[in-house]
Order: sequence, then C-alpha cells, then structure tokens
Amino acid sequence: MSADLDQQTRSLDRAHVFHSWSAQGALDPLVIAGGKGCQLWDHSGRQYLDFSSQLVNTNIGHLHPKVVEAIQQQAALLPTVAPSTANLTRGEAAQRIVARAPEGFSKVFFTNGGADANENAIRMARLTTGREKVLSTYRSYHGNTGAAIVSTGDWRRQPNEYARGHVHFFGPYLYRSEFWATTPEEESERALRHLRRVIESEGPATIAAILLETIPGTAGVLVPPPGYLADVRALADEFGLVLILDEVMAGFGRTGEWLALDAYDVVPDLITFAKGVNSGYVPVGGVIISDPVAAQFDERVFPGGLTYSGHPLAAASVVATLDAMEEEGIVANAKRVGADVLGPGLRVLADKHDVVGEVRGTGVFWAVELVSDAAARTPLDGPTMGRIKAGLLERGLIPFVQDNRIHVAPPCVVTDDEAAQALAIYDDVLASL
Repeated sequence: MSADLDQQTRSLDRAHVFHSWSAQGALDPLVIAGGKGCQLWDHSGRQYLDFSSQLVNTNIGHLHPKVVEAIQQQAALLPTVAPSTANLTRGEAAQRIVARAPEGFSKVFFTNGGADANENAIRMARLTTGREKVLSTYRSYHGNTGAAIVSTGDWRRQPNEYARGHVHFFGPYLYRSEFWATTPEEESERALRHLRRVIESEGPATIAAILLETIPGTAGVLVPPPGYLADVRALADEFGLVLILDEVMAGFGRTGEWLALDAYDVVPDLITFAKGVNSGYVPVGGVIISDPVAAQFDERVFPGGLTYSGHPLAAASVVATLDAMEEEGIVANAKRVGADVLGPGLRVLADKHDVVGEVRGTGVFWAVELVSDAAARTPLDGPTMGRIKAGLLERGLIPFVQDNRIHVAPPCVVTDDEAAQALAIYDDVLASL
C-alpha cells in the first residue's frame, strides 16, 4: 500500500503539477511523505538525511512540535485577517524580528516570501531617494518576480528582463577572481574599486540602492572577504545610496548568527528576510526597515501592499520558531557544528579528493566546489554533477547541487552524528568518481 502511495503521488504530480525552473517532460521528482528534524521519508518508509534544508530554509528542522502547535492554535483562534487590521500575533512576530536586527530598526513590512521582500525594499529605496537604478552583483539570486529577478545576476535573469533600472557588477570571489587577486585583502580592495567605478560611471545621482546578499547563497556561499561589506556601506554613505542586505537565505541561524550581517561591521538601511525566520512552515517574508527610511512614510502613503501581509498563521510560526531557536540554543548549535564538525570534515575531503577545488562557508552554510582540473580550476561538467547527485540520493542523502557545487546546508538542529554520516556519504560518492 505504501509503495502504491508513492506511485500515486508521482502520477498525480506528473499529470497536474507544473514545476519551477524545469523542462517538464523528463521530470521524476523525489516523493516526500513526512519528516522530523533532519530526516525525511517517502510513503514506503525509505529515509533520507536532508542536507539541503529543502531550499535552504528549514533551519529549525522538519516538524518541530512547538511551531506546529503554534500554527494549530492560531488556526483555531483566527486563521486569517486583513493586513490593515492590528493583530496581536502579527505584532509579536514583528517585535521578535526587530529584536534580532541592529539598533535603529523598529518596523517590519511583511510579505509572502523573499522575492517580494526584495521587490518592496527596492520600492522603498527608490521612493526614499527619488532615483531609479539598483546595483547588484552578477553572482546573486534575489527572487523570481519583476525587479527581483532582474536584480538577480545568474542566467535566470536573461529570459525575464522586464523590469527597468538595473545594473550589475562583480562582487568578490577569490577562487575565481575577476580582479587577478591572490589574497582576500586584494580581492576586497579591487572589488571595491570596481564597484566605485561602476557607481561613478552610472552616475550617483541616478542610483537608488546597492542590493547585496550578505553571503551570496545560490551563487556559491561566497563569504565576503575582510572589510568588503563595511566598505560597501561607506560607499553607499559617500554617494547617498540606500544599502539593502538580502538575508533571505543567510538569515536566522543559517550562518551560526541570528543574522549573517552580525559577523560583519555593517549596518544596512533595509534588511530582507524570509525562509529561515519560520523554516518555511508557512509562506512569509519581509523587510526590516531602518528608522530613517520608515520615517519617509510617516506623512506619505507607501504604495505597496499584499493580501497576506503578516498572515496570522505565518506570524504564529515566526513567533514559535524564533522563541524555540532561542530556548533550545539552535543558532549556537549551527555555529558549533560548522566550526567543529562540518568545516573540518569538509576540509579533510578537500585534501583527500583532487576533484574538490575549494571548500568555503560558515555555520551550516557551506559549498564544496568541484573541478575536473585543480590547476586550471575547470568546473566539473553537468553530467558528472548529475551522477554525484544521483549517488548521494542512492545513499540516502538529499543534496543541494548547484552548477559545479555541492551546497552543504542541513537544518540548524543537525547533530554531530548526522553531520558525520553526511560527511561519510560525500566521501563515498567523491571516491566513486
């Protein structure tokens, strides 16, 4: 009967579900029926270790009882209400979120997810400055709606360039430096010089904002080099630009900090979030707004809104998630596991396997970059990456595979034993090449 349910699930999916970022004809999606913590399973009972956190969002793990209970209680009390009303759960969610932001942030605009969080941050920046252009990096992902996808730098932008006023530049990435740098310090200095020239060439009076992922995620877990983010803040101040930090993937425990920006000497004007704030149990996102930007709309109308902004079920899941993460030391666990288990273990794999070009990351947010030629740093080809993904799944691990990289991104509740199990699976699959 359980195998029949797996087959029924596949049949219904292929008959009626249109999948994102995919050619539909040859899809054979993995069936997931349930989960708990870092474990998932299908209807037949086959278990998988989730080292993708799905789309790098289930920071608190699957089926956390406190979050599930909070959603159930809110559903029994008030399952939905218009965003124009005042709602206690929504207010408590906003309070919990701004408590994790730097000093000088008091307000949250709630959205349905990360893409529309970035959309509305861009809107706020343009209205605040009266300018149009938004600068963002080529190695970035900011979402799949109008301005968010055009802010995105990777290939997904190209068939979707319908929004106006977007300019891209190269951010730091020492392993594949665009600036002939040989040290992190050189990469930071030269990337900043490049950004300054882009600002000067575009005309500061035409630019509303710089939009950056604090740590670019889908682009490769590109941990910024020393001084880079602080000096981008200085450039924004020099030219009167709004600095938006996108914490959709990196925020709320993923890096071993409450917000990834906590590890850097930088305070932006706007912070976007989603995913990790409630582990994706209910769709939610938002913009954490600095007090000067929020004050721009004290006497003028903010021309934006969403039917489900601050949805009570989402708000309840945010409150429960952030409280549980605090009470159970989940952010500290992510930091410790990254420093003591994942980081050292992945570096051992890099020393052992010539196919590993570089390992980089922090907390439970790592990338293993794979190459066919270590000296030339030639990215491993797509068919081989496909074999790696299949090998990981065969051994019971759900991976996050992007381009020539394995992104190692388990829930923040991952245990040392689960991390060791995953490292052994990675080792086995890389050895099989």
